[in-house]
This record gives sequence, C-alpha cells and structure tokens, in this order.
Amino acid sequence: MICVVVALAAGCGGHTGSGSRESIEPRQPHFSAGATAPLPAVRRPNLLVIEADDMRTDELRFMPNVRKLIAGRGVTFENSFAPYPLCCPSRASFLSGQYAHNHGVLSHEPPWGFHAFDDRTTIATVLQQAGYHTALVGKYLNGYAQQPTRAGQDSRTYVPPGWTDWYAGSDHLYGNRSPYFGGTYNYTHYTQVINGRVVPHPGDYSTNVNGRETRGRIRDYGKQKKPWFIWWTPTAPHFGRPHERDDPKPTRNLRGFLEHWETPARPGWVRGRFDREITHALGQPPYGPAEADMSDKPALLRHVPEMDETEKRALTEVSRQRAEAEFVLDRQIGITMKTLQRTGQWDDTVVVFTSDNGYFLGEHRKRQGKILSHEPSLRVPLVMAGPGVPHARRYDPVTTIDLAPTLAQYAGTTMPRTDGASFLPAVSNGDSGWTVPVVTEGRDEARRYRRDADEHLQPGFDDGLDTRGIRTARYKYTRYSTGEEELYDLKKDPLELDGLQNDPAYAEVKRKLVALWFDYIHCREAACDRPMPAEFRATPAQEKAITDDEIVRTNAYYGDEWPR
Repeated sequence: MICVVVALAAGCGGHTGSGSRESIEPRQPHFSAGATAPLPAVRRPNLLVIEADDMRTDELRFMPNVRKLIAGRGVTFENSFAPYPLCCPSRASFLSGQYAHNHGVLSHEPPWGFHAFDDRTTIATVLQQAGYHTALVGKYLNGYAQQPTRAGQDSRTYVPPGWTDWYAGSDHLYGNRSPYFGGTYNYTHYTQVINGRVVPHPGDYSTNVNGRETRGRIRDYGKQKKPWFIWWTPTAPHFGRPHERDDPKPTRNLRGFLEHWETPARPGWVRGRFDREITHALGQPPYGPAEADMSDKPALLRHVPEMDETEKRALTEVSRQRAEAEFVLDRQIGITMKTLQRTGQWDDTVVVFTSDNGYFLGEHRKRQGKILSHEPSLRVPLVMAGPGVPHARRYDPVTTIDLAPTLAQYAGTTMPRTDGASFLPAVSNGDSGWTVPVVTEGRDEARRYRRDADEHLQPGFDDGLDTRGIRTARYKYTRYSTGEEELYDLKKDPLELDGLQNDPAYAEVKRKLVALWFDYIHCREAACDRPMPAEFRATPAQEKAITDDEIVRTNAYYGDEWPR
C-alpha cells in the first residue's frame, strides 16, 4: 500500500538535520464504500492549493509546467466537478466543505456573495488550530471589501479569522482618480487588502504579483518549524480590464442581440502565442453547427441561434486570450515550484491545482459563461502531487466540497459539518467506484421566472436556487425552477446533445432518478455520502470506460487531439 505522505525532514522547510515535526495519526476518514483500507500515520505536509478562476479542463494543454511538475508526478482526477459552477458559491464550498444549499452563498450578487458567508469556521481556521501557518493570496469571495461582513462590519480592510497572512484582491469600487482604483479584476492596476492595509499595484500584472507573494510566504514559512497552508487564487483566466486593442468587438447575433466578448488582459510578450494552435473556439466544432437540434433544451437555450462567422472569429480570439493568460500563470507556477526545490520544501509539500468552475466556449450554442450543469461548466481540472502521491489517474468522482476534508486529513484533523469526504483513500488505494451522486446547483437572476403556455407564473425553488440536479457515472438529471427538465444518458451521449426527459424508453429510469433527486438535493453532512441504489452505482472499470469514451468522443466532436 502506498503511504499518503512520506516523513518530513526538519520542520516546515524540510532542511536536513534541524528538528522534526510530530507524527500525526489521522482520524478515520469518511469515504465511499469500497475503499476500506485505513491510511497510515503521516507527518504533516505543507499544503499549496492553486485555484484558477473560470478555467476549463481542456485548457490544461496551455500549462506545460502544471502538466509536467504536478500532473506528471502525481494524480490526475478525471471526474472532478464544481457542484455549483460559479465563482463565489464554489469558493465558499472549498472553504466550508459544504454544498451551496447548506453554506447559503447562492450567487455573487447581493444579498449573497461575500456578505452571506459565515467565515467563523473554514478550512483556514481548522488548519490554523491544527498548528499550520495559513495564507490567502489572490481572489477571495465576490463582494469582499465591497459588501459588509455577515455581522455587518465594513469589509474594506477586513481579515477573516483563521489566516496568518492575508493578501486578498479588493472588490471595493474606488474612483478612477483614486490610487486604489482597479480592484480584483484589473490585471494591470490590481488592488489588494494585505493584512488589513489597502495596497495598489499600478502597472504590475496581477498574476505576477500573486506569484511573488506566494513565493514570499513559502520562503518565510520555510524558515520555521510549523507546516503551512497557502491558498493561491489568481484571477486568470477570468475576464478583466484593461481593455486591449486586439479584444474582439461586440457583435449582434442572428436574433439581433448584442454579445459582449469577455477576455482577460495579458502582458505584451505572450500575445499571439497560440494563434496558430487555436484555430477555432474550444467549444465550437471546426466544421458544422455546435448543436443542430436544440428542441430538447430548456427555454433559456432552446431559442439561441448558431453563431455566424463573425461570432466564431470573436470566440476564437476569446479562446486565444484565455490561453495566453493561463500560460502566464503557468510560468509563475513553474517559478514557484523551483522555489519549493531551492528552499528544501519540494519533498514536503502537497500541491493541488484546480479551478473554481468550468466555462462555456460555444457548447450548446452558449457563447460564454457557466452556472449551468452541462459538462463544460461543471467539470474542473484537478491534479495533485506531493509526498506519497503516486503517478496515476483516478476515475472516482471528486468535487469542490471534498477538498477541505482532504486537506484536514493531511493535517491530522477533521473538517466539521462537511458534506464532502476526503479523497485520500482513492489517492492511496485506487478507485473504489462511483457510489454517490454529485449534487448540482445554480441560480440565474435573469430567468428566475417565466410564463408557461397557460400564462401562469412558474415560481422558483423556495430556497432561491434555480437549478438542481444529480450526476451519476452514467446519468445526469436536472430540474429547473421553471418546471423544465433535462435527462442525459452519458454512456450513449457524453456531449449531452439528446435530452431524454420525454423519451418513453427512459420513463422508468427517469422515475427512479427523480426519486434519487429528492433523496439528495437537500442532503447535509453524512447524508450526502450515502450510497445510491446499486443500479446507479458504477464499478471502477465501468466509470473508467464511460469517462474514457467521453474524452475520445468529445475530442472527435470538437476536432481536438488533446484529452479533455
């Protein structure tokens, strides 16, 4: 059996011959049926989590350092999901280990966002109590420094509990004449709250700023005997200012609606790097329609027209600029990995790379965005390397809510009131099978209500969400607050092109999935990890076959050679 982590040499820095950390016997993890072997005692590693913003799984191709230095020496999780694919709810799930219906952050707009989050117990407070240095570097929750705290406190210089060091992007809207204008989403006039002080970075690219700050914490913490946890959350590849000359201009689609194309800013040296490689948007087939028949889709997608050639060129440029922003981040990650090596901490540090949600780039005719539970939005990259982590692929489902309990187990403690489960058993022992559904959630202000054929208003769900669903290895069932539904057999239709919700041949499957939907959509803590009925579970061999087939068929549809 492979150990979870190897023994650490000489404290947090891992320098030979100077002290040692105490051995921690982790509590028995809460994990899915099948992974029964207990994990061995571990010495607590450093924990570096790098979480990109709005990055798709197939965009890992533009990040050679992540592929080589993390995925190339560690585990790649082929079924990694953000249950609520939107920045703020997803980040709240990372911090709390809870689904959005439990932590209450249902959107990035008021009354939700930063203001709605209870930050008294997070993975930061848990790790700090376990003896870790803790640092946030980058984006926090949408609305931070702009909305008041949950307790009503002004958040312009607020530092939440549990953080040794705080380097957070500020969302406060300072005027253009203020030296602090810019905020989180201005790549070249980035403004932060650093340990309670507002600090602007005029003319400095934010990805580089956060990379330097992360390395500074690594060097400083490495001189001490305590282990550390750093949550590095760059803005890339999320769209942001300033506007640039090569940004695609707004266009009108075939129905006359104006589309504003959203791109990240990039430094001059990287512009054009992927122009030859990216010949069409990643979610748009090189030839033919994105989806010829939309009659099976809900109303918010059903009447969206195919892109014309002008729109396709614009979305291709969006894909290129996103790749360029990711490549800049990848360079910073490469430098950071060298810092770990040079400070003697490489062998003592678990590194996780992921994203808060996926992103549409043309699939189902959706030009841009997220929130919906279709695969491009729901799936996120997740690769992990470090002491005791084998070089392997895993197919068991892993979600954002599982990260906090996993990090807590590395620290020899537990995450309270979590809906997730540590995935270290899968890392150490291999896949155990898909036994628990992924609960999907979302809210979209623009479609909260609509009129049906009888002109009666269809109310939203009573807790404020607009979409709720479940995703098993084979099936995905989603219900909207409008009463509309989607059902896909992912084994036969991994691209979700043919909805089966009204197909008589799937009536019995749908009936059982609806019952399963009711069983899980309000789940809390251990109830979220109850095994499904046997007919909806998948063995390791079955989940691998379904996932590998999805990768092959998706690549063929979009004309890609890179695994998604």
